[in-house]
Amino acid sequence: MSLNEPQGPPTPPPAQPPAEAAAPAEAPAAPQPPTEAKASVPAPAPSPQQAQAAAQPQPYPAQAQPYPAQPYPGQPYPGPPQPGYPGGPYPGMPYAAPLPPTDVLRSPRGLAVAVTALLGVAAAVNLFSAAISGYVFSLMKRVSADPADVGQGTLDRSDILTAAAGSLQSLILLATAVVFIIWFHRVRVNGEIMRPDAFVQKRGWAIGGWFVPIGNLFLPFQIAKQTWTASTQLGPDGSFREVSAAPLNAWWALWASSLVLDRVFSLMYKRADTPEALRDASAVGMVTDLVTVAAAVLAIVFVRKLTAMQTTKAQQGPYAAV
Repeated sequence: MSLNEPQGPPTPPPAQPPAEAAAPAEAPAAPQPPTEAKASVPAPAPSPQQAQAAAQPQPYPAQAQPYPAQPYPGQPYPGPPQPGYPGGPYPGMPYAAPLPPTDVLRSPRGLAVAVTALLGVAAAVNLFSAAISGYVFSLMKRVSADPADVGQGTLDRSDILTAAAGSLQSLILLATAVVFIIWFHRVRVNGEIMRPDAFVQKRGWAIGGWFVPIGNLFLPFQIAKQTWTASTQLGPDGSFREVSAAPLNAWWALWASSLVLDRVFSLMYKRADTPEALRDASAVGMVTDLVTVAAAVLAIVFVRKLTAMQTTKAQQGPYAAV
């Protein structure tokens, strides 16, 4: 066919053989807006090094590291840091529990000096009260023998002296009790540090035991005895050494007796409505005061001895040198 002849209608495409499945017709492409023709610039030919690098397989990009506060996959979130608590050694581990407060030995010598001074004053006040009780006893004896032998002024003076002695006793007892209980709790805590297995009651009973009715007749003594044992040094070979607790036993026997006698005296004094009853109450009051004086003196011995035992054990250690 020459190029000058007119072309006829286009020849249809050859039919596909019947054995082959006809492919589904594709959807016609959406018409694209006409674009301006751009001149194509041929790309520069790559260098041999670039072609070799492109032919090699590229590694995957490195994975980003997690944020400091983000847990690693499969690990629990450690939670925000708590102030004052050390963090775990590895990410995701729980924070360490706070350390319990530790007790330290505290010297009881200063308190022992204050208790000793107050006990000395208490002994003097109770000695003065015993003298007043003796004076009232003799006065009521004279009234019982001859009521006209004692004037009203003398009776009023005895009442004033009795009230003054009672007020002084109350004041010195309160001051001495406060300082003594503080010292008692101090040596109790020191004893628990030195030997924890020597105690049965909690340390709070060193204070509360004094205020339990009837229990105050034996609870403080048990705590004092346990503290005495805990404050005793062991032998050089670790064997148990027993230090005589005679000051403790004698002090408590007199102190418990004075408590009972004081209760009896108070009941008798309130019910005294005759010179004879007041005379008998004054006799019991005089005995009570003298027993209290002896208990105060033995308390001084006990306080000084126990304080010295704890000081020695704190300075030299749990084992005695000889």
